[in-house]
Amino acid sequence: MLDSFLRSEPHRRYDPLQGEWVVVSPHRTQRPWQGQVEKPTPDDRPTYDPACYLCPGNHRAGGARNPDYTSTYVFTNDFPSLLPDVSSVSFDEGGLLHAQTERGTSRVVCFSPRHDLTLAQMDPAAVRAVVDTWADQYDELAAWPFVHHVQIFENRGAMMGASNPHPHGQLWATEHIAETPRRELGHLAEYRERRGRALLSDYLALEEKDGERVVCANDHFVVVVPFWAVWPFETLLISRAPVGTISELDDAGRDALADIIRRLTIRYDNVFSTSFPYSMGFHQRPPRGDVGGAAHLHAHYYPPLLRSATVRKFMVGYEMLGEPQRDITPEAAAERLREVGELHYSQRTATEAQA
Repeated sequence: MLDSFLRSEPHRRYDPLQGEWVVVSPHRTQRPWQGQVEKPTPDDRPTYDPACYLCPGNHRAGGARNPDYTSTYVFTNDFPSLLPDVSSVSFDEGGLLHAQTERGTSRVVCFSPRHDLTLAQMDPAAVRAVVDTWADQYDELAAWPFVHHVQIFENRGAMMGASNPHPHGQLWATEHIAETPRRELGHLAEYRERRGRALLSDYLALEEKDGERVVCANDHFVVVVPFWAVWPFETLLISRAPVGTISELDDAGRDALADIIRRLTIRYDNVFSTSFPYSMGFHQRPPRGDVGGAAHLHAHYYPPLLRSATVRKFMVGYEMLGEPQRDITPEAAAERLREVGELHYSQRTATEAQA
């Protein structure tokens, strides 16, 4: 049972994956809000948009034409952040001015030909197709000799910087392991070396024993609001088995991943009856550099909505200069996510209208 101070008094919580602290201020949830109010993104998109550069058959912004795809569709970003063919240059001036070239590639993954859907609204078979595409793309990019990191991620909603509402995500492959997963790998490896066990497996056992921060689960995956969560409804999707990558999952595991993604994103949408914005991404075993085999497949979801579909959390002031801070406790956020159920609000409305 959590001590009362975790529920009502200011305190700090430690993130063992990043080795950082977060301030929790439960008493601030009652403060009035006079900050910025967002305009919700309309949910009335057509199934096909002739002006959308990701819809089947349409021309993209770079001029290429999409095929009439019927499932997932992957292409190299027309305006990529990374390029595979760059000169190898590095300089270091006194250890203070240090730069080096970064090779890589950026790919776009269209989840569905339907313009009006999200992962929460796609059927299980369609989400499973996305999981398979992620696995295939990871294996393909991991085979590039210079690639040390493959990042699968999705920015959902204009609030998160998504330039197009068509359901899609991205894959970036880079020459070096990105900073956030690099720090995680270091802490995972240190924990395994010190205790002889997997950090996330031990953490998952604690969360399931307590149950207060568990949102949903199946035989292969568990979703929790992590004890150290920063964002209001942040979640951590963890594989029960310490597998390294999506591509290592068998058919049952891939079905389970598709299932848990749908269930979680439906719950997100149901919180405020809107298409819930978030940034999410998987952390997997890097193609090269996983010391001691410590990598453990998991995904982070970072949604910014705070108390309604129009109020979001910003990282400002103390959070930029000191350390992250949150008002809603992880326990309260998990309870809210459990309460909203797994029937999508749009279907619930239609069902109620027929009753």
